[in-house]
Amino acid sequence: MGRDDGAESGHGKKDREEEEEEEVETMVSVEKAFESKEVPSWRQQLTVRAFAVSFVLSVMFSFIVMKLNLTTGIIPSLNVSAGLLGFFFIKTWTKVLEKSGMLQVPFTRQENTVIQTCVVASSGIAFSGGFGSYLFAMSGRIASQAESGPGTNDYKDPSLGWIIGFLFIVSFVGLLSVVPLRKIMIIDFKLTYPSGTATAHLINSFHTPEGAKLAKKQVRALGKFFSFSFLWAFFQWFYTAADYCGFVNFPTLGLKAYENKFYFDFSATYVGVGMICPYIINISLLIGGILSWGLMWPLIEKKEGDWYDKPDPGNMHGIQGYKVFISIAMILGDGLYNFCKVLSRTLLGLYHQLRKKNSLPRVANGSPPESPQLSFDEQRRTSLFLNDQISSIFAVGGYIVIAVISIVSLPHIFHQLKWYHILVVYLAAPILAFCNAYGCGLTDWSLASTYGKLAIFVIGAWAGASHGGVLAGLAACGVMMNIVSTASDLTQDFKTGYMTLASPRSMFLSQVIGTAMGCVISPSVFWLFYKAFKDLGLKTSTYPAPYASIYRSMAILGVEGFSSLPKHCLTLCYGFFAAAIVINAIRDLVPKKYSRFIPVPMAMAIPFYLGSYFAIDMCIGSLILFLWERMDKTKADAFAPAVASGLICGDGIWTLPSSILALVGVKPPICMKFLSRAELPNS
Repeated sequence: MGRDDGAESGHGKKDREEEEEEEVETMVSVEKAFESKEVPSWRQQLTVRAFAVSFVLSVMFSFIVMKLNLTTGIIPSLNVSAGLLGFFFIKTWTKVLEKSGMLQVPFTRQENTVIQTCVVASSGIAFSGGFGSYLFAMSGRIASQAESGPGTNDYKDPSLGWIIGFLFIVSFVGLLSVVPLRKIMIIDFKLTYPSGTATAHLINSFHTPEGAKLAKKQVRALGKFFSFSFLWAFFQWFYTAADYCGFVNFPTLGLKAYENKFYFDFSATYVGVGMICPYIINISLLIGGILSWGLMWPLIEKKEGDWYDKPDPGNMHGIQGYKVFISIAMILGDGLYNFCKVLSRTLLGLYHQLRKKNSLPRVANGSPPESPQLSFDEQRRTSLFLNDQISSIFAVGGYIVIAVISIVSLPHIFHQLKWYHILVVYLAAPILAFCNAYGCGLTDWSLASTYGKLAIFVIGAWAGASHGGVLAGLAACGVMMNIVSTASDLTQDFKTGYMTLASPRSMFLSQVIGTAMGCVISPSVFWLFYKAFKDLGLKTSTYPAPYASIYRSMAILGVEGFSSLPKHCLTLCYGFFAAAIVINAIRDLVPKKYSRFIPVPMAMAIPFYLGSYFAIDMCIGSLILFLWERMDKTKADAFAPAVASGLICGDGIWTLPSSILALVGVKPPICMKFLSRAELPNS
């Protein structure tokens, strides 16, 4: 009797445990919440309305990224903004149709993922297209600011035709380079891709009842701050009738501080960027500005006549040379360290993965692995992820075809770039694209610009100064950056699609369509800036394009060697190159509770050339976020990204009407300028 009771008690306990386990799995399982909803086919995920919304958002984000490119070159992740605004636009559209009884296809999370992928792919061309770096560095406007030498006449001015042609040739091949590896990256190696995972969680949350309510509130907050930011930029425009006028030149910390680039310029964009970027990045920028403009440059300026003669402004043999090349030394030191770190982690991770390969659950194409270790979510996601195959033959064949087209056509665009230079780049690119995509999956860090700089030095030195090495290096940088950048972007999108049950085919095609949009939209937006602002790229401009000068200086350094540096500059470069490596090593070696207080050398390097004004804006953004988190962390976590996105988008979109006003010759009516007492007429 006791045994029977015990057996019944044991069975009852076991049943209760199973029920509890099921309840826990239901609570943590995302796919259980969507189990009753049918997953649309990959064709149904690619809707006309999705691409119509994607086009509108692509134009918006291209203006934002272009403005950031041409001012400081610091570009935060816009994935959250793209996902949120895509949800808002389509949800509004479907609600109108639903009320009129015309709604036929409901809005799904897969369609939301397609929009987000398409928008990020399109606006990503504004970065990888090099409009603020290698491509604009080719122009005569940037070349004229450098010292006289073999590279001065080695330039190619922007033209809408050749830019669009160049981007169409080089922007798609990176997508094909990683397609055959998608199963290995996502299923076998289970790489995290933090940004892709975070975007997927965001999109999944939008399409639950609770998440939809929060998303509406977030969109409302974004709309409010978008309106404020846009109107504030419009208001500021009235006071910018001449050079050095307006709130952007307000000497908030005094005229002496203003001369050394320490002031708050009332930029809503960079306050918003500061709210998105980690605290340590913003503090690193400020430390870099204080170290350079507060200490080093005033000391080096006292050496004028000893270390260097007073040259024309912008000449690399003067103070400008120290600013640019020390900045480059820190960027290269940081880039080299992170390249070696990510590469070593990649190789080590591959070694461990290959050793464990035999113990991995076997996955047959189109069917989930039969393993008790996999959760319901993983089984469902894996099954659908492997259901729609993309042929490896198509990917490899497409890569070869585009490579042949590039080898034939690119020398006609850049006659300094020879067919064998391009062949070497295309032979090395798949390996580097894989390394970048794998490293991005581990660390969320894309080293596309580092690989581009590597191409500048290798191809530039190979071509030589007498054969247009400066332009050849910059063009090779463009080819490499586009391949490597789009490869890591696509693998991020595959991860997002995996977690939202979006088909790999729809992810690939939305990336292709978004890239095609970007190849037209981004050059058009840049051309509008280029024609509207005649001082674009000049150091005194509102849009100085700092990285254009830096990339051209790198190309000159690769071709001419160290002879282009002013006195003692090489010694300082060695010191800062080594310091960047040492600081990064210390950050990695000390415990995390201490490393979060150690500055990031890459971030420190940017104000060395540009100044601290934008760092002050970003630190104010950090301060706002910090105080908000102290007062109400839950609300700050929920709404800070939306508020920051609103500030960035509103100010960014104002550049469209301001560019049009400049093109048609409409000038602001007022000049607000600040003078010292000594400059006053009656003083």
